[in-house]
Amino acid sequence: MRVGRRSFAKRAVGPGAAVWRMDGVLLAAVVALSVIGTLLVWSSTRTWSSAEPTGLAKKHVLNLCIGLALYSVVAVSDYRWLRTYAPVLYGVAILGLLLVITPMGSTINGHHSWIMLGGGFAVQPAELAKPALVVMMARLLARPAEGKDRPRPVDILLCLAVSGVAAILVMMQPDLGTTMVLMAITAGVIVFAGIRKRWVLAGLVLAALAAAAVWSLGLMKPYQVARFTALIDPSSDPRGVGYNSTQALVAIGSGEVFGKGLFHGGQTTGRFVPEQHTDFIFTVAGEELGFVGTVTVVALLGVVLLRGVRIARMCEDRFAALVAGGIVAWMAFQTLVNVGMTIGIMPITGVPLPFVSYGGTATFANMIAVGALQAIHLRRPFAS
Repeated sequence: MRVGRRSFAKRAVGPGAAVWRMDGVLLAAVVALSVIGTLLVWSSTRTWSSAEPTGLAKKHVLNLCIGLALYSVVAVSDYRWLRTYAPVLYGVAILGLLLVITPMGSTINGHHSWIMLGGGFAVQPAELAKPALVVMMARLLARPAEGKDRPRPVDILLCLAVSGVAAILVMMQPDLGTTMVLMAITAGVIVFAGIRKRWVLAGLVLAALAAAAVWSLGLMKPYQVARFTALIDPSSDPRGVGYNSTQALVAIGSGEVFGKGLFHGGQTTGRFVPEQHTDFIFTVAGEELGFVGTVTVVALLGVVLLRGVRIARMCEDRFAALVAGGIVAWMAFQTLVNVGMTIGIMPITGVPLPFVSYGGTATFANMIAVGALQAIHLRRPFAS
């Protein structure tokens, strides 16, 4: 028995074990962001309940532990199983999105996006649809046209179809932010696949026409229209649709260079910024850690993205490269939208900041994505 345990330990942490061959820079950046995020979640929620001031922070740590476990399992696995089971993963994700629009779904913060599990825990299928869509599209585009290195038109159309189904179901919740992320994943994977420039141009034109149709036909909810209006001029209604944008700018600006100090933010303590532990957690960093703190957070996210790009560019396996590229597109767009909406350059949408915002299913999805990057890195299907 002891020999068996020693053998397992040697495989797990001994010389040549997977843990020593992981991308240490990528892992360090994710861990650093998770630690910063935990401190910011604690700071932004500690005044919510005098009886249990660390309640949400403890739950966030539990979610991180589960996420790290999922990360470890995916990271040490052969990434090629993702290609084999991509249709199953996509099917499960679509099933989850369908269940949300049945009586099993629950509404939280205006989004009918959740399935309650009991005990205060819930699952948001839209978050799990992100990695599922990445691997499904990568599988569809992994086989280029015969004698060429570009995807076949039929595969691109199939990608648009599987992406469209997921996007429509998410939009029905309604969740504009996640829908935008799914579209960014779609565009990212297709571009990484080497699509011709005229197809990219055609896609941009179609996207613009679709956006114009949604706007002109009144398919957007009134509050979603109001958010775009607030982007243009948040001061026009500072106590109404422009409230979130105005308070976010005040919080970030008040931190100046070095911030007011962790746990000493007046805007944060007074809860002037809504959803400051999730969608607006960047404002907590701005107020309490200042410009230096926000730059550090953005820089760490940049490290994650750059390591992902490196893995994608050096990978000889087309499927693995597309998975890495899709993950980079997902994380980059989500970071851009979250940071952009807090500083007034993007419309306000319900998009959390990767690895920093409080979350359950979102945390799991992010960790699974990084685990997939590590799995690709560990198998080393790289060009010499």
